[in-house]
Amino acid sequence: MAQGNNYGQTSNGVADESPNMLVYRKMEDVIARMQDEKNGIPIRTVKSFLSKIPSVFSGSDIVQWLIKNLTIEDPVEALHLGTLMAAHGYFFPISDHVLTLKDDGTFYRFQPGCVNTTEVDIKKSSRMRNPHKTRKSVYGLQNDIRSHSPTHTPTPETKPPTEDELQQQIKYWQIQLDRHRLKMSKVADSLLSYTEQYLEYDPFLLPPDPSNPWLSDDTTFWELEASKEPSQQRVKRWGFGMDEALKDPVGREQFLKFLESEFSSENLRFWLAVEDLKKRPIKEVPSRVQEIWQEFLAPGAPSAINLDSKSYDKTTQNVKEPGRYTFEDAQEHIYKLMKSDSYPRFIRSSAYQELLQAKKKGRNIPIFPCHKNCTPTLRASTNLL
Repeated sequence: MAQGNNYGQTSNGVADESPNMLVYRKMEDVIARMQDEKNGIPIRTVKSFLSKIPSVFSGSDIVQWLIKNLTIEDPVEALHLGTLMAAHGYFFPISDHVLTLKDDGTFYRFQPGCVNTTEVDIKKSSRMRNPHKTRKSVYGLQNDIRSHSPTHTPTPETKPPTEDELQQQIKYWQIQLDRHRLKMSKVADSLLSYTEQYLEYDPFLLPPDPSNPWLSDDTTFWELEASKEPSQQRVKRWGFGMDEALKDPVGREQFLKFLESEFSSENLRFWLAVEDLKKRPIKEVPSRVQEIWQEFLAPGAPSAINLDSKSYDKTTQNVKEPGRYTFEDAQEHIYKLMKSDSYPRFIRSSAYQELLQAKKKGRNIPIFPCHKNCTPTLRASTNLL
């Protein structure tokens, strides 16, 4: 982050008027206005599960403040300006390492050098009814307002640790560094299970079926692609998880057909529409957001989806300022619904079982590579797993 106070003057005390320093001063002026207690961005403590996140603000708060205070009409321009300021390190996301700005509920925090939170906490504590009470700032620093207390009892002096105590503490932390948080048996079982599940899909371990047409003269692969009929191996992979079915175009199509047969395809169509929205050019995003809203979420929508009140209220606020992540909360809720209800019904359906039980030609393949004079061990590929 650029520091105007450190680099604003040369060794002779003359102000540095380089173009970079002029830009840094302007950005720091904006940051100072953002941190103003009355007219700045509202900084709050957010309650999370079993914890609190202190001194944060959302990305949408930054965009709204820039539009209001810098007379910016286009939200895209405000988002771009905020991203440039984040790239210089004036504020950063607390849950991501990428210095970018998102116009959503992502939490951000100012760099400690931009605002002295300890002094702010001391001033607030001095105005309270019990100024002598010790308070803790957001960075774990304690401040004791002794001057306002009628009586003061000195705090007991802490005894410095001895050399033996320090050695014991060092040994303890060394043991903790070597300690595994997961049992090796559990890790090994997980790796073995994953390897066995995806064994037949790894061309380094088993020859692919059908074989690669670019390496052999077998045209079975092209014939299967032309017929658009999935192989048994491909259908079997859809049962590993819903992500496997969604990332396969044929699996996605079969999943959609199944839901249409049960008159419940609106969830998957909404999820696919939101995925397509994230890939659209920025100029098409506002119109596409309105189309999705009118089709799935607006009152009287032709393909209304079932959302909880929290996700619906959040999405309603996001639609007022459309962006690629407007439906992020709604999409996550719909994904969980499909994973717990629609996807298991699809796997148990007769349509999927018929595709899975389709006949598959067995063929003999060598287990290990072999030289010319040896006899390879053969086994049917259908019996490998």
